[in-house]
Amino acid sequence: MRETASQQSGMSPSLSGIGATSLGVAALRAKENGRADRLFADPYAERFLTAAGVTPAQWSAESSTGAGFVALMAEQVAVRTRYLDESLLAAAAEPCGQVVLLASGMDSRPYRLDWPAGTRLFELDFADVLDFKRHALAGSGAVPRCAHVDVATDLREDWPGALLRAGFRPDAPTVWLLEGLLYALPQQAADLLLERVTELSAPGSELAGDHAEDSEALRAARGAISPELVELWQGGPTGDLGTWLGSRGWAAAVHDFRTVAESYGRPTPSAFDPAIEGTGRGWLVTARLGPEVS
Repeated sequence: MRETASQQSGMSPSLSGIGATSLGVAALRAKENGRADRLFADPYAERFLTAAGVTPAQWSAESSTGAGFVALMAEQVAVRTRYLDESLLAAAAEPCGQVVLLASGMDSRPYRLDWPAGTRLFELDFADVLDFKRHALAGSGAVPRCAHVDVATDLREDWPGALLRAGFRPDAPTVWLLEGLLYALPQQAADLLLERVTELSAPGSELAGDHAEDSEALRAARGAISPELVELWQGGPTGDLGTWLGSRGWAAAVHDFRTVAESYGRPTPSAFDPAIEGTGRGWLVTARLGPEVS
């Protein structure tokens, strides 16, 4: 079996799978950061790659379909990151002074976004992922631009308890980030995640995230990197995303990736381009919790 990016670099084995994929996303954010017409600035993505001993070339291998991970996902990550940055900042300005990043991976938003005064941000992931990020950012001058709280936990366990013990206030409106997460969960786990998020959310809370169908092209691209990444996509919620969120009281605005990309002056992300055989669909979503929760 081929080594994963984490095994090649001597990283902790628990940085494989979703953790390793987050390094792939970091590679794409570093790529976008180097563009003159970049949709966002992320000066820290490159530091994560350097600390992990990972090069962007490891994510560029062509697959059996001819399209590698970078080719398929570069525009998707650029558009997704810009959309979610804007959504989080808008919600944090009014009315959500509390922010929760679920399974944050190599997210550097605490350091690179200009958060409104008084914002309190909770970043949830495995302990060694959070430790790795602290090590990677040491000496970079990175300083959180908000009150920043690391919460070491596992989303398969009692993460709500860990979040509450870290000082989270369930009576305060919160904005939740579900980035690159829903499709990595089986449907039952996605349902449980939404149930827990809803239980912890005061009326007026918001969430922002993305969802995507798996496809032949994406599976082949992941397989070209490591066999263990092929099964990473578990499907997440089925059916209409707005209906799924609405069942828990969230009023959702769901946008096709192609539409959002066009609004930013970018081409359709290759992973969701219907002109390319074997691709699927992808969506970006924001939602607000109403006063009555079922």
